[in-house]
This record gives sequence, structure tokens and C-alpha cells, in this order.
Amino acid sequence: MDWYIEVLRKYANFTGRARRKEYWLFSLFNTLFTIIIMILDHRLNTYISDGNGLLSCLYSLFIFIPSLAVLVRRLHDIGKSGWWFLISLVPIFGVFYLLYLLTIASDPEDNQYGIHSKYEKEIDHKSYEITSVLLIFLFLACGIYAILDLTTHFF
Repeated sequence: MDWYIEVLRKYANFTGRARRKEYWLFSLFNTLFTIIIMILDHRLNTYISDGNGLLSCLYSLFIFIPSLAVLVRRLHDIGKSGWWFLISLVPIFGVFYLLYLLTIASDPEDNQYGIHSKYEKEIDHKSYEITSVLLIFLFLACGIYAILDLTTHFF
């Protein structure tokens, strides 16, 4: 959760480096939030004409820039230019090659994009404890609401 918030703090920062941990934990929490928002769209019936939910569209607009920024910083961490994300436009091969680039180990030395990210200032995890607890409570509440609501339809 801390890494997700850290990426949001660096909202449009396309410079520097991002460790694998930062990128993949951001991706994990982004996926979880997307699923929860899609469930909320379904429960609140907030679909717009093309079948996408209003909340999902708003979240996608909000998270697009930070997602692109952390992707570019992750590519910087392996010594590649951020423009390498365009390789995903090559049919079939491009997506798999970008996935490979995102999973390989960091460049162990300092490179043109900055110092090795493992040695940068670590995140102060204590400052996020309250936020993490509140978000976990929110997820649990949404999950319990969805389960209870589904059980009322079946019984």
C-alpha cells in the first residue's frame, strides 16, 4: 500500500528510477482498486452508454498519468529510455517484451537516470499506517456489503 501512495505522490514525475517492488506493488493495488470500483459501478448501476462504469472511467483518468510515470521510471531503472513503453504497440511480441523488461533485475550501478533506487531514501512506513488501516477497512466494508447484497438475491 505504501508503494501505491508513493507513486501517487510522484504523480507526474517521469525522471528517476523505480524498483521492481515499487512498480509491481503499485500494479497489484491498482488492479485491486479497479476491481472494487467495477463492483461499485455494478452495485450502484452507474454504467454509461458504452458499458463502462462512470466510477471506473473517472478512476482510469485519475490513474493514467501515475501509471505511465511509474512505467517510465521502471524502464529507467534497467537503463532503458522511457520511450521503450511504445514497444507494446508491436503486435504480440511487443507486450511480451515489455513484460520481460518490467520483470528483469535493476541495473546494479548508477546510470544516466539516477542512482541505484535501492539506496535512495526509504519510505517512512509509519506515516502511512492510518491510511492503510482506513483503506483496508474500506475494502472489507465494500466486500462485506457485496457479499451480503448477493446473498439477499439468492435466498
